[in-house]
Amino acid sequence: MERVIKKATIFFLLTGMISGGCKKLYNLPDEKDYLSSNLNFSNKIFEPILGRTTLMGGFNSDRSTEPLKFEIVNARWGDGRPMTDIFTEAETYVWTGTYTGNEKSLEEIEAKRKKEKHPLFEIRRSGEFIMWSASTNALIQPRATDSTNFPQNTRYFDIKVSNSGGEMLIKDFQVRPWRERPYEPSNDMNLYTGGIAPNPKDPTNPADRDYIRPFIYNVLSTPSEKNMVSNDDRKDIVAFIRPFSGGNGHNLRIKVLNKDSLPINPSTFNETSWKTMLHGFNMQMTNEYVQYDVGYPIPLVEIPTPYAPGGTRAHAELKYSRIGFGGTRVMAGFGLDFAIYRPGDWEIVFLFRTENPKFEND
Repeated sequence: MERVIKKATIFFLLTGMISGGCKKLYNLPDEKDYLSSNLNFSNKIFEPILGRTTLMGGFNSDRSTEPLKFEIVNARWGDGRPMTDIFTEAETYVWTGTYTGNEKSLEEIEAKRKKEKHPLFEIRRSGEFIMWSASTNALIQPRATDSTNFPQNTRYFDIKVSNSGGEMLIKDFQVRPWRERPYEPSNDMNLYTGGIAPNPKDPTNPADRDYIRPFIYNVLSTPSEKNMVSNDDRKDIVAFIRPFSGGNGHNLRIKVLNKDSLPINPSTFNETSWKTMLHGFNMQMTNEYVQYDVGYPIPLVEIPTPYAPGGTRAHAELKYSRIGFGGTRVMAGFGLDFAIYRPGDWEIVFLFRTENPKFEND
């Protein structure tokens, strides 16, 4: 048996030597990678919203040998001028650890990410494109405020894909960035100008506007005792997401105002899970608002967590109960699924516009 093994070993060694020797003797070329002529991208027009980290692309290698090298070339405006603004380098957050939603402090969150310098727009080794959250209206000019989309105002570039098997040039990618929308829902904002959005029911009336509409259920008004709603036709309650001054740079406040714009004490919402509602820390409750220390963006990562069940929006829900007719306990509430992308001190304000909610028992 030992002789058989030895003979086999000698055979393979000789085979390898002969093969290598033939390669040198006959000057045969090294094997090259395969580069498919059908590799492609499913999307060549990118419309990211500035101020958010956005992944785009849809690369299909068609079984080309990896790794592949990707290079952005011939970056230009539609009239042929060189285009460079989207490649400006800036510091942006990059995750170095895994965010789970179970972190117990801001320090624990910050320990899982760091700031790195990156071009605002780049292509990754996977063939995905990324627009980093460090992009702003000041660094990258967004699309025209009058909604026109002329070629001379559109950014174009080509992509060179290569491996040792050769290279391919894929032409005429386009970037048409939207101006920053620091929060969602953003239907109260004109997407082209950043100003106040008109009422969709009366768009030519400059005195009327659109509002963020919270969800609301089982809330009776007083004195009319009607079910309060928030829709295109009737807006008994609206919401604002807006910055405030005097915070520590990473505060988030929740505030409720009555029809006279006076604050309603948060303790009135006696069924609200204030401490576990948002992924925030050092909660403070005053007679006018509830405040948290938070990390931005909100949500920090677009994955489902108890604070963001759908992954893309945090969930703020204010609830209270009262005894209705017949002695039954009625659970009522309202709230907003939201996101905030720009760091700072922000408040979410719920405003009852027509009448006040009824909290008393029947």
